[in-house]
Amino acid sequence: MTTPLLNLVCVTKSFGAVRALKGVTFDLNPGEVHALLGENGAGKSTLIKIVTGAHQPDDGRIEVASKRVTHLTPSLAHELGIACIYQQPALFPDLTVAENIALRLESSHAFRRIHWSDRISKARDLLQRVGAEMDPGLEVRQLSMPEQQLVEIACTLGSGARIVIMDEPTASLTQKEQHILFDVVRKLRSSGVGVIYISHRLEEIFALADRVTVLRDGESVGTHPVAGMTESALIQLMVGREVAQMHPPEQGACGDLVLSMKNVGCSASGVRNITMDIHAGEIVGMSGLVGAGRTELARILFGLTPSDSGEILLHGKRIALSSPGEAVSSGIAYLPEDRRRHGVILEMSIASNISMAVHERLFPGSWLNFGTEQKLALDYIRDLAIKTSGPDAPAWSLSGGNQQKVALARWLATHPKLLILDEPTQGVDVGAKSEIHKIIRRLARQGLAVLMISSDLPEVLDMSDRIAVMRSGSIVAMLPGRSNAHDVMTAALGQTDKTEAAG
Repeated sequence: MTTPLLNLVCVTKSFGAVRALKGVTFDLNPGEVHALLGENGAGKSTLIKIVTGAHQPDDGRIEVASKRVTHLTPSLAHELGIACIYQQPALFPDLTVAENIALRLESSHAFRRIHWSDRISKARDLLQRVGAEMDPGLEVRQLSMPEQQLVEIACTLGSGARIVIMDEPTASLTQKEQHILFDVVRKLRSSGVGVIYISHRLEEIFALADRVTVLRDGESVGTHPVAGMTESALIQLMVGREVAQMHPPEQGACGDLVLSMKNVGCSASGVRNITMDIHAGEIVGMSGLVGAGRTELARILFGLTPSDSGEILLHGKRIALSSPGEAVSSGIAYLPEDRRRHGVILEMSIASNISMAVHERLFPGSWLNFGTEQKLALDYIRDLAIKTSGPDAPAWSLSGGNQQKVALARWLATHPKLLILDEPTQGVDVGAKSEIHKIIRRLARQGLAVLMISSDLPEVLDMSDRIAVMRSGSIVAMLPGRSNAHDVMTAALGQTDKTEAAG
């Protein structure tokens, strides 16, 4: 009989009156990929923090390699061979890639001589093992989110961990990078490493995992071999109800022309000759590989990196966008990709987060009116079905999906004409994803023009009235809604020179 690498028995954890874990049992075998699923708020993050020593359980038993651990700390977890790759990379932005890897792997003795050539060589070798083509001498702040994720994976490989936790590792990776990651996971499994794999993308679970444990409301509702499961059965276990169709085939009627871009470019960000129209009530999905220029285009429209060529018209009037303030005043709202850095301020209340972009309107003359702020927050909590104890609750107390709704509420409060959404459902569970899609569709029906950037190809295909495909900083194809994945990927990969007129 195989001795588990990790065994959790009846683990409980409460935060005040909230019971985050209610007697969860979970085990991990050598050479196994064990998926951990559940909606946001189901207890996955709390369980992982207990395994890594960040939280202490209130009750229950933890065993590592058959030995009971009574007080697991982060340093002890590292000594025991436990490593975690989080959805948000925990790297030092002002240090180089090689320095970040060295901090994780090298001993910290005083007056130790640093062999820079060895450090860079080791970093380059680890990066090559995960398929990351980057210079170890680059500062981390120069890397994209997917590249930072690959650096995290390289650190874990170098540490020789026996228990590896991957929390949404493909959330910001391209399809090519995902395949590289899958190969790394399979190599870890074949070498006897146990992998706890957390993902909301069910296709990844079926491609990689041997077993799956589903958490719901802090309890384990079952552990099953993946070979005997179906997607619909997993979804029902996760949400406790059937979610018949994630993306209902409903499209809004297009109205007046809201945004018109003509030969727009920005030499600093590599965006070139963008010509595109978006109408009221229309969802334009934007697809393309990471690095194609999608987020860079969004930043131009929000005034973060102003364009230096072409013209942008809003409702037929030419506008110059040189700052986010000007973009907001013009009726443009932007929900960025990185929710934790730019979407919500976790330490602030829900009400403060929602009112942040409309202070001048809510508080004329700089007189604070907390009653008005509370009413605004309550309206959006109700309208977007944000699950919370109230408007004064801190944003960190919310699940990822509800944090995303709070970030969305902030920009809806500005009453925009154009809403730009960058990866709106990244890292949220299947139930929250369905709810966010319904909200986006409802906003479009109400006449809002929506530009939706997403790396989730099924999301783009099923949500969009039209699909703009970007490659190398330009729109290379404008496809009708309900196009097939083959056509989108063919354009994104540059395997066609067929380009339809944008608009």
